[in-house]
Amino acid sequence: MDWYILALFSALLSAVAAILQKKVLFNISALRFSLIVSGFIAILSTFLINFSSFNSLNLLSFSILLFKSIINAAAFLCIMTALKNLEISRTLPVLAASPMLIALLAFIFMGESLKPVEVFGMFFIVAGTFILELNVNENIFYPLKTFVKSKYHRIVLLALLLISISSVLDKLLLTNFKLPPLTFLVIQNFFFLLTFTIFWMINRSKPGNEMLFSGIKFSSLILIFIIAVFTIGYRWLQFESVKIAPVGLVISIKRLSVLFAVVLGAKIFKEANYFRKVIAATLIVTGALMIYED
Repeated sequence: MDWYILALFSALLSAVAAILQKKVLFNISALRFSLIVSGFIAILSTFLINFSSFNSLNLLSFSILLFKSIINAAAFLCIMTALKNLEISRTLPVLAASPMLIALLAFIFMGESLKPVEVFGMFFIVAGTFILELNVNENIFYPLKTFVKSKYHRIVLLALLLISISSVLDKLLLTNFKLPPLTFLVIQNFFFLLTFTIFWMINRSKPGNEMLFSGIKFSSLILIFIIAVFTIGYRWLQFESVKIAPVGLVISIKRLSVLFAVVLGAKIFKEANYFRKVIAATLIVTGALMIYED
């Protein structure tokens, strides 16, 4: 199957998962949700072990995968924290800027050139972000102040940085170390569970963290299980795509999930300034698609 079809289906599953995550996070903390969903994902992953090949795994690739998984788990927790406390249309579009950050990192540290279309795409991303955060009668520099002063906006920016680093390591493991996507996925899922368990134990003393399943409705657990299934699906499809195509290109297509989630999620959750936010998300995703568009 062509890589862009895999990436597109990954985007669709990711969008649905994001909407369900927002719904569940109304009644549960971000860390508790992350641990429970990672537990479900790890359980489901046990059925995939027999289909995985560990022949290409060595100490170095194992260590990089562990490091990468910790970074990715931290990014996931940041996203869930922001998603719980911000509107879905203010959280996800900023994450679509990851191709821009990947391109800048490659330009700074690897000496890769930036094409005019990629630079133009970055302007689209910046413009979309400003439109997303700028309200009527506000100073044009208000979005900058928002990202400086708002705790949850800074968390989104941290998640963006961590995701960009993680995406580069994905490509390294899948191409240079020839790690099979399914094997990559299974091991990473268990590392996620380990990471979130450690995070939970560290935060165990805080109010509300005493009992993992305390006060959680059965219907919420069903939704979390569905999210776990969708998460395994979109991660596996993304890894299969990255194995075939440039990581920046795959992530760009994957970021269509942002547009899908904003168009559907903002309407479902009745968020204000709906059309302005859809336009802003469209600009950001368009800019992302222009980067590595060839």
